[in-house]
Parts: sequence; C-alpha cells; structure tokens
Amino acid sequence: MDVTARLPFEQRVLQVAPELRELRSRGTVHRVRTALGDQAWLVTGHAQVRQLLDDHRLGRTHPTPETAARTGETLFDGLLGDFATEVADHARLRSLLQPHFSPKRMRPLRPRVEALTARLLDDMAEHGSPADFHAAVAVPLPILVICALLGVPYEDCEQFRAWTAEAADVRDAARSKRGVGELFRYGNDLVARKRVEPGDDVISRLCATEGVSDDEIAGLAMALLFAGQETTVVQTGLGALLLLTNRDQWQALVNDPALVANAVEEILRASGTGGGGIPRYARQDLEIDETTIRAGELVLLDNGSANHDPAAFPDPDRMDVTRSAAAHVTFGYGIRYCLGAPLARIELQAVFGQLVTRFPTLRLAVDVDALRTRHDAVTGGLAELPVRW
Repeated sequence: MDVTARLPFEQRVLQVAPELRELRSRGTVHRVRTALGDQAWLVTGHAQVRQLLDDHRLGRTHPTPETAARTGETLFDGLLGDFATEVADHARLRSLLQPHFSPKRMRPLRPRVEALTARLLDDMAEHGSPADFHAAVAVPLPILVICALLGVPYEDCEQFRAWTAEAADVRDAARSKRGVGELFRYGNDLVARKRVEPGDDVISRLCATEGVSDDEIAGLAMALLFAGQETTVVQTGLGALLLLTNRDQWQALVNDPALVANAVEEILRASGTGGGGIPRYARQDLEIDETTIRAGELVLLDNGSANHDPAAFPDPDRMDVTRSAAAHVTFGYGIRYCLGAPLARIELQAVFGQLVTRFPTLRLAVDVDALRTRHDAVTGGLAELPVRW
C-alpha cells in the first residue's frame, strides 16, 4: 500500500485535523510516514484500536532496535524493554503495581483530592477574575496528588514538576534526557530513604515487596509520577475548555452536578482528537481490517481518532455530557488498560464537580483561537486557559 500521509497533522485545539478526517473516510488502517520520515501504520478505527490494544502480538520492543522505525528522537519515541522477555516483563510489572491502584486503595484518596481541589479553587477565587485556570488548578493538582500517593515530600513537588516538564520535551532530546536522569536520580535517593523510614505510600510498599530492586522501584516510581500528572494536566485543561466552549453543556452541569461523573467520561472521549497514536511494533505478522502488517513494522494506535469514530460514537464531534461514553479508549484497553485510570477519574470529578458549583458563571477570558498550546511536550495540551467569572 502506498504512503497516504505524513505526520504530524496540522490541527487546531479540540478539532479533528482535516487530513485525518479525510484518511478516516477511506478506511481504518493507513500507511503513513512519521516526522522522521519512517514508514508506519496508523490505525484510526475504534474497533481496530481497541482490538490491537489487547493484542500480545504488538509491543514496545523490536528484535533489531537499530533498524526500527521511529516516531521521533526523544526518549519517549524509543523502544522500551527486551524483545525476548517483554510479554513476561509487562505481566510482572502490572502484577506489582495493580494492588497499589485498585479501587480499594483509591477510594480513601477521594477526600484528600477534594480538599486539595478546594484549596486551589480558594486560591483562584482569592486571586480574583481574570485568572489562568491552567496555572491555578490544572497544573498543580495532579502533581500534588501523585506526590502524596508515591510518598514524595510536599516541598519537592515543584522541583518534580520542573523535571517532568524537561522530560516531556519533544523538541530538545538533550533536555528530555536530562529531565529523565534527574527524576531517576531523585527516585533512587527517595527509595533509599524509604528503606530506612517507610510510610503509607506506594514507594514504601514496593520497598517491602520481595524481589524488587531499588533501581526498579525508582524507575517505576518516576514513570508513575510522569504518567500520573502530565496526562491529567492535559485532560483537566482541555476538559474545562470543552465545557466552556459548549455553554449548553456547561449549564447542564451547573443545573445538575450529578452529571459530573458522566461528563468526565465524555471529556476523556472528546478532548483528544487524534493525529498521532500510541507506538507499537508488530511482534509477528498479523492482519487487521484486511490489511497485513509485517513483523517489525511500526503501528500507531490512534486512540484520539478512535474516540471520534462515528461507528462507536454517533455524531462524535458533538460534546454531550449525557452521552454513554465509557467505551472510549483514552485509558487504553485490556492488557494495556491504564492502572492510574481510577485516580485520574477521582481528580477530574473533583475539579469539575467543584468548579460548576463554585464558579457557575465561569467563561473564557480570551477567544479560543488566541489560546496557546504546548507543541514542545509529548502530552500536548494547553499552555494557558484564561477565565473570568
């Protein structure tokens, strides 16, 4: 099959790129070139993305890494793990981490998340209108929550935020590598302290688990720190923007805050509009939607596009807080379902539940087209969200 497009697509915030929309009209599996010029398969259909997320025949490793196609040049675009042991390693890591993110473990966190959210909204109210919701709430809340969960001292949270910002830089590979290195170094120091003075936190409990080395705990903890805050920052900011640009949906939540939990699922579905994808490599030949993918080829699972597939979500470009959107694949699916999903939901529900009750007249302070987005970060999202009330 001929290459049909080159990534990345040009697009505006919260809008599906015209090139992606045109691709989807022709099918669900497409031959594309990455930003580096390497060939890859872009999978855009909901059913196909969901199927492949739960397929052991795809992974993050490659038998010959030096020849593997790449999406970019940062650490996040690279291959992770050993090809021969990847499946077993993945299963082991999930079994190690799953107990720490179970609903039973997460439920007691809800009052603390609600209290942290209330404090940040108090500060925003004291600052007065207008304010930057991104800086006031979307950025600090996830880092405070994940640091508390992992057992990172409060006074280190700001430094952690700076290091994760460096690590997420997709335009400066050296800066990204430096950020990851600082996170890992600090993680090792923190593990050593937890060995001596354990607390009621994830790192301490991992330290008490037999057969887990300090380096492994440090790596896991720093990966959790990054994943647990960068992605939630993006969802919080884009979720607020979605609601504030769909005033009828905002008003529906103001009138009935009981809709917030359902609205969060719709935010998770609608906020990502696709045009990239989760990178995977075919571990063997496979066929998807009558397309043969050869072993070793790069496959991009576009969960944002999948969440806008009309076959799964009728009228997908419409924001509807009453929609049944739980089938979205924002958190992955099956064997690769995000372990932190329950925590992300608690945070988003806390933010939007309190926001609509405390700031019912909230509105954008600038035109949508004037908003700056983060093109330098692996997670994307907004750089600011000025609001008035």
